[in-house]
Amino acid sequence: MIFLQKAYLWDEYRTVIHQLLLTETVQKMHRHAHHGSLSCFEHSVFVSYIAFRIARRAGMDAHAAARAGLLHDLYLYNPAIMGMRQCFFHPLAAFENAKNLCPDLSEKEGNAIRSHMFPLSKELPRSRVALVVNLADKFCATVEALRIFNCLPIRGYVRMALSGA
Repeated sequence: MIFLQKAYLWDEYRTVIHQLLLTETVQKMHRHAHHGSLSCFEHSVFVSYIAFRIARRAGMDAHAAARAGLLHDLYLYNPAIMGMRQCFFHPLAAFENAKNLCPDLSEKEGNAIRSHMFPLSKELPRSRVALVVNLADKFCATVEALRIFNCLPIRGYVRMALSGA
């Protein structure tokens, strides 16, 4: 639970993703509910921060983990209209949107976005960063589904990202 106790790396994390947070494309994620009372934006910032912390601690590419975590659900449509197909379709839509937003998107980041629904997705995580984003997404979704997120100190930091702070 070390990743939930303190958000002391928030400033370092924020420098990695700050410019992406301010883009109109990423801001559109506010429009869509995700895992109960959170928006897709809040969920993605949470995943991004947890992936960043894990990757940094393990000596991996924390920058790629943060970017892929933020962009992993950049699908930009109402997920309710897709039903269960959403689980299979949205990683590809998020990847296309991420590629359009970030022409410099690395293969490692692209694979992390496309494979984040593994084992439901057709694509396997092919890097440690992709595996970290996949696990961070599942961890965060569980915390959100159990309604634990609102009790965590990280909530305040994620809410700060709403204003680009």
